[in-house]
Amino acid sequence: MNAEAASNAIPQTQMFEGDSAFAFLKLSRTQRLYGFVACLAIGFVLSILGTSLLFLGMLFSFVMMYTLGIIISLIGTGFLIGFFQQLKLMFKPIRVVATIVFLASIGMVFVAAFILKNQLLCIIMVIIEYLAYTWYTLSYIPYARDAVLKVFGLA
Repeated sequence: MNAEAASNAIPQTQMFEGDSAFAFLKLSRTQRLYGFVACLAIGFVLSILGTSLLFLGMLFSFVMMYTLGIIISLIGTGFLIGFFQQLKLMFKPIRVVATIVFLASIGMVFVAAFILKNQLLCIIMVIIEYLAYTWYTLSYIPYARDAVLKVFGLA
């Protein structure tokens, strides 16, 4: 199944709940999905590279790369639903816990790096942040959370 076929299988109202932040580019649904996945992948790679700097004891570089990775990942959701719509949707009941954990863990990475200077706590917060971001992102894809729960035998 290619991306075009997959995107056509998902109803427009479920995948794209609002206008894309990049509507001025006049992108197709498939191109918007590619933009989302590309930003997610680039953000993930930058965050992983940043995390590797943590193991080298470079806390400032880690926090900067990690934060840049998160920002690029969040920009990806603009391709799907737009930024203003995302802000409205972030605190819907289905996403509120993931949103709060996600935002708190981002802040805790800064606290662990700059105030506590604790590398282990940074690593723990990075893991929590990625889990929360993944769960948050899955809430925008119909039945994705159910599928993940089934894969891990939790549903």
